[in-house]
Amino acid sequence: MWIEKVAKTLMLVVGIIGVIVIYSGFFYLLFSNKHSGNLPWYILLSPWLCIYFGLNQHQQHDVRQWLKQKFIFKRK
Repeated sequence: MWIEKVAKTLMLVVGIIGVIVIYSGFFYLLFSNKHSGNLPWYILLSPWLCIYFGLNQHQQHDVRQWLKQKFIFKRK
């Protein structure tokens, strides 16, 4: 399925560019003492969702396992 591969690659590229742009803007606002209180928290997560859905199924499974392991060990 070439269209699925193109879509996943596009999601991965958009996610990586989104991380760079959004986080650099966020850190600029943070370190320049500009008001960033009205930024919604989900804009910091949205590029990571693009990256996640851009991965293949095996990599997505590994990410889920890693997150599950991180959160289970944090609770104890």
